[in-house]
Amino acid sequence: MKRSLLIALLITTTCSVFSQKKKQATPTIYYPGKEWVHKKPEEVGMDALKVKEAIDFAVAHETKSPRSMEQNHYQTFGKEPFGDAIGPMKDRGAPTGIIIKNGYVIAEWGEPMRPDMTHSVAKSFLSATVGLAFDRGLIKSISDTMYTYMAPIHLYIPSETGNKADLYGKPVLLDLFNTPHNRTITWNDMLRQTSDWEGTLWGKPDWADRPSSNPAEWLTRKRNAPGTSYEYNDTRVNALALATLSVWRKPLPQVLKENIMDEINASHTWRWYGYDNSWIVLDGTIVQSVSGGGHWGGGMIINAYDMARFGYLTLHNGKWKDKQLLSEKWLQWSVTPTPGQIDYGFMNYNLNTDKKYLPSAPGTAFTHIGNGTNMIYVDKENDIVAVVRWIDNASLDGFVNTLLKAIN
Repeated sequence: MKRSLLIALLITTTCSVFSQKKKQATPTIYYPGKEWVHKKPEEVGMDALKVKEAIDFAVAHETKSPRSMEQNHYQTFGKEPFGDAIGPMKDRGAPTGIIIKNGYVIAEWGEPMRPDMTHSVAKSFLSATVGLAFDRGLIKSISDTMYTYMAPIHLYIPSETGNKADLYGKPVLLDLFNTPHNRTITWNDMLRQTSDWEGTLWGKPDWADRPSSNPAEWLTRKRNAPGTSYEYNDTRVNALALATLSVWRKPLPQVLKENIMDEINASHTWRWYGYDNSWIVLDGTIVQSVSGGGHWGGGMIINAYDMARFGYLTLHNGKWKDKQLLSEKWLQWSVTPTPGQIDYGFMNYNLNTDKKYLPSAPGTAFTHIGNGTNMIYVDKENDIVAVVRWIDNASLDGFVNTLLKAIN
C-alpha cells in the first residue's frame, strides 16, 4: 500500500514538474499598449550596426518621385483617361520607418508619428472590413455571388440650380452588379482582383485605370470569366468598398475603428477618405464610400506606428492579446496564393510564394504594399514587422536583405 502511494506521488510530482517546464518553455508574446516598448537591437538578438545599415540603405534609396502628392499624381496616374484627382491629397514627408522584433521597437527613423498617404496599403484595411463582415455572418460565404447582397444604391446628388429638365433621365440609383457578367462575380473574385468587373464608378471607367496600350480594345475586348484573370484595378477595388459599405450599412472607417484600430491601440490621427463625389444616401443618412488607395486621391492617411500595429496583427493571424479580431480562417485565406497570380492573396497581401518578389526573405513572408513605396513587411519566421515609407520600389529586397543580415 505504501509502495503504491509512493509511486503515485512520484508520478504526480514528475508530471507537475514537466508541466511547469512546458509552461516556462512557451514564449510569452508581447503586445504593445498605447505606448510601444523600445529595446536595443542586442536585447532581441540583432546587431545594432547592421540594423543601422538597413536604415541607412532605406534613407539612401528614397524614391525619386516628388514629395508633392499632387505633382506626383499628374506625372503618373493623372495621364490616364479621366485621370483627374477627385479626392484629398497630402504632401509626403521624408523617408520614414520602424522595425519591430519580437514585438518590440528596436529602431525608427524619419517621422514615424507623421500621418501620410499610404496609397494601396488601404486595400489591406478594406479587406479587413470584408473579413469582419464574414466573421459576423453578414457575408455567408466568400464564394457567394455579390449581386445577391446588393440593394440599389442611392447616389447623393446635391440639388443644382438652373434648368431641372437637364437632369431628366439621369439615374440616381446604382446597381453595381446588374449586368450578365457582373452577376457572376463572387466576393473571392473581388478580393483577389480576378473579377474583371465592368462599369464606371465615381466617374472612373474600369477600362481607364491602367489602360492597355491599344485604345481600340478599351471598349470592345471580351470579358474574362471571373476568377480566371488577374488585373490590378482601383475602380474595381472601389466597387468592393461600396459593396462592403452596403452590407455593413455604416461607414467603413467606423467599422475599422471600432473593431480593429481601437483594439490594437492605434492613434487618433489616421483618417480614411473617399472622393468628392463618392457620397450615397444610406438609411436616410449621407455617407461617403471610401477608396482603396490614393490613385485619384483619398484613401488612408496614417502614421508609421499605426501601420506597424496593423502589420503586427496580421503577423499573429488576426489575434491581439486575448482577442481574435479577425478569424484565423480569414488570415489564412488572405495569404493563400491566387490562381494565376501566386504572389497575390487577398488585397493587399503581396506574397513571396516563389521568392521572386523578395528573394532575400523567407517564402512565408508577405507585405502590405502601396505606391510611394509604402511597405509593411511581415516576417513570421523571424518575428519581424518593418514599416518602410518612401523607398524606391526597386530597393525593397535590398532593404530586407540588409535587415535580415542583422539577425545574430
